[in-house]
Amino acid sequence: MIEGIHHIALIVSDYELSKAFYLNVVGCTVVDENYRADRNSWKLDLALPDGTQLELFTFPERENRLAGVEPIGLRHLAFKVRDVAKEKARLESMEVEVEEIRIDPYTGKAFTFFKDPDGIPLELYSIE
Repeated sequence: MIEGIHHIALIVSDYELSKAFYLNVVGCTVVDENYRADRNSWKLDLALPDGTQLELFTFPERENRLAGVEPIGLRHLAFKVRDVAKEKARLESMEVEVEEIRIDPYTGKAFTFFKDPDGIPLELYSIE
């Protein structure tokens, strides 16, 4: 039986920039960090407070995400928060661009979006 999500893997273009973003802006902690010489690739395992993990990878050959295009595959990554407005203000204090807060018409919950350094859409979604 599936019991939840263990990790989500992201390929990033600038390892140090993305590492700093997910540590300092998103608030992850480092679980493990490895350079894989045979692939010329970094793998960084990060944890969110609830134990869910994010893996950041670098690869020398990769495709960039097209801005404004809804590709097949992962659409966005949503983070659970108790106070969307408070988190929006915190992100904006770090000069992260955040969309206006909206209300999900189906659940009545507040949400908003921002992007990581590679333009990957990230969502703040209210659990209250």
